Amino acid sequence: MYALHVTKTEPRHDFFWSLTPQGFHKTAYVEWGNVDNPRVLICVHGLTRNSRDFDFLARDLENSYRIVCPDLLGRGDSDYLANPLLYNFTQYISDMITLIARLGAQEIHWLGTSLGGIIGMMLAAQPNSPIKSVILNDVGMIIPNMALRRLETYARNDNAFLSFHEAKTYFQTVLANFGITEPEHWDHITQFGIRRDEKGDFRLTYDPAIGQNLVNESAPSLHLEAYWQAIRCPILVIRGEESDFLLPEIVTKMLYSQPKAKVVNIPNCGHAPSLMTRDQIQIVGEWLRGV
Repeated sequence: MYALHVTKTEPRHDFFWSLTPQGFHKTAYVEWGNVDNPRVLICVHGLTRNSRDFDFLARDLENSYRIVCPDLLGRGDSDYLANPLLYNFTQYISDMITLIARLGAQEIHWLGTSLGGIIGMMLAAQPNSPIKSVILNDVGMIIPNMALRRLETYARNDNAFLSFHEAKTYFQTVLANFGITEPEHWDHITQFGIRRDEKGDFRLTYDPAIGQNLVNESAPSLHLEAYWQAIRCPILVIRGEESDFLLPEIVTKMLYSQPKAKVVNIPNCGHAPSLMTRDQIQIVGEWLRGV
């Protein structure tokens, strides 16, 4: 019987240097588990989120995996960029390749929520990829433009909050689709989703410029079919039943070209399942044990 661990351990903090056309930058990450464990799981967050979204999952799996959770550029403890045009897939891919090289792992399991899943698809699709398995949390080979526009709208928010409670209320509004019901989880989201500025106000822990390149005004959707079809490793797709980001008809098309992929629907949430609850962590843990 699968059971969650109750010990509340804390991660190790580190960073690595990477390069943009305008110079070097730091990408931060947190790490769980034994550094000598050859079973490595990289967990990458969504557009406005950060590495600490995976704390609950990592605490449960750290005895089985070395778990590494980066902050993509412009989020969390990673550097912000002066040129927002550099917040793009090419840069994210470059940074994640640098992370993989730093870890020295021969094989990687990849868990990505939304944007993190897109990056995972792009890496897993490459010839001779070290990605051994991919878990996509509410993201697929086609992403509707309207869903992207919704994310872009709140990604541009540059809110200041006078209190923790005010910030928590904000997250409960904009992240309502996560399906979170536990106060502990909302407290966690808020704790790592804000930091104090020089005036003492609470600010969001991401650069509001990160969403500027998200939407192509001339394209009806973001198409990633070529990446999806090129993946040769096992795939688990987790979908929020009410998601506008990964529609049922898209999942049907995905299974046509990747019939061995496993799809699990999570009730009472949209984009994207939090992966903080017992049942959701159990889905991830049991699937990983089988690959």
